[in-house]
Amino acid sequence: MKSIFDRTTQRHNRPALPAFVTARVERYYRERVQETWGGGHIMRGRIAGPDALHLSSNDYLAIARHPDIIGSMAGTLRENGNGLLMSGIFLHGDCPQLQFESRLATFMHAEAGVLCQSGYAANTGLIQSIASAQTPVYVDMMAHMSLWEGIRSAGAVPVAFRHNDVAHLEQQIGRYGQGVVLVDSVYSTTGSVCRLVALADVCERHGCVFVVDESHSLGTHGPRGAGLVVELGLESRVAFRTASLAKAFAGRAGFITCPVDFQEYFKFESNPAIFSSTLLPHEISGLDATLSVIEAADRRRTRLASSAAWLRQRLTELGYNLNGSESQIIALEAGTEQRTIVLRDALESRGIFGSVFCAPATARNRALIRLSIHAALSDGEVEKIASVCRDIRSEVELDKWPSTRRRGDELSSRRRKRESTNEQTAVTA
Repeated sequence: MKSIFDRTTQRHNRPALPAFVTARVERYYRERVQETWGGGHIMRGRIAGPDALHLSSNDYLAIARHPDIIGSMAGTLRENGNGLLMSGIFLHGDCPQLQFESRLATFMHAEAGVLCQSGYAANTGLIQSIASAQTPVYVDMMAHMSLWEGIRSAGAVPVAFRHNDVAHLEQQIGRYGQGVVLVDSVYSTTGSVCRLVALADVCERHGCVFVVDESHSLGTHGPRGAGLVVELGLESRVAFRTASLAKAFAGRAGFITCPVDFQEYFKFESNPAIFSSTLLPHEISGLDATLSVIEAADRRRTRLASSAAWLRQRLTELGYNLNGSESQIIALEAGTEQRTIVLRDALESRGIFGSVFCAPATARNRALIRLSIHAALSDGEVEKIASVCRDIRSEVELDKWPSTRRRGDELSSRRRKRESTNEQTAVTA
């Protein structure tokens, strides 16, 4: 097999890369592109037509084109351009970014907050600021990659616990001691919802710092979209909340809620905060306008929740294992990457475009297509998604998916438990 560099059709003046780099590149093309994807690409399917349903965006409330947001951004851009390009450590006084930090913190029922360049920067910077090499950091196995990266950047000790398994977390804490617990409120891969109340109880019993990533619940859950932590009344029991504002907020930023004295400490301790430029003026004004839109978006939230619930029920009835999804994120887990390509093509040929998730975003051989439901879908469009998923079951060999077999095993286990309970009840009677 020729080197990918040898196959380049047009030569450029560029330095030769050493063998240890080219070997890694070659391994990708050999093992992923050629052997696994058959010369194609798992992320490069069809080009969507004008009537396609796009279910790959995280714009859950369908507000990315809202005129109030666009108007605010355009006006600020015309007036201020890109503003002053500098690190956020220089900001003080009465400036728009600090004003928005305060407003968003109040909206989330928090004492204070910090605006970051992204959700990724928020998570990595926060963990770097609260953990050290001596700190055990307990992390749900399904938690977002940025949380894992934060542990690595802090040089801390990662201790995984089984997904949503409260008892396993407590066992791990009993073994390794007081530390930090990291979870997502809504898990981005499968849409399952964290058992936040039970985990808060565990953290309190053992004196652990509880950190909740609300990227996929901020804007969609809670009063006026304040998030799942607020909905459950856990504001005083969760030390830090983080969020990407590239989901329901349809922007490009991250946020951390925190105690007021932690706010300045973070800005002068976190490497992403110190060594990155602030957001641009039009981004701040856009986010501020977005918050106003989200506060008034109860009908959009209701529509989103009802559409997602109806579709989850229909897909479950059709035999799909949704891995505990209770949100607007619905995953169809085909298993291997080869099977996921078949599923992708079956959906896209019928006008349904979701997001492919595979390693390292998922465990190996647990690849899937994620469908992100949004508030602008009509009843007919939601019905089309269900109908397409019904029609392709044989084509994608749904009965052979490992997730389907797991669902069958779970149903059999539940049936046996019910039968055992009924027998015990009959004997007692």
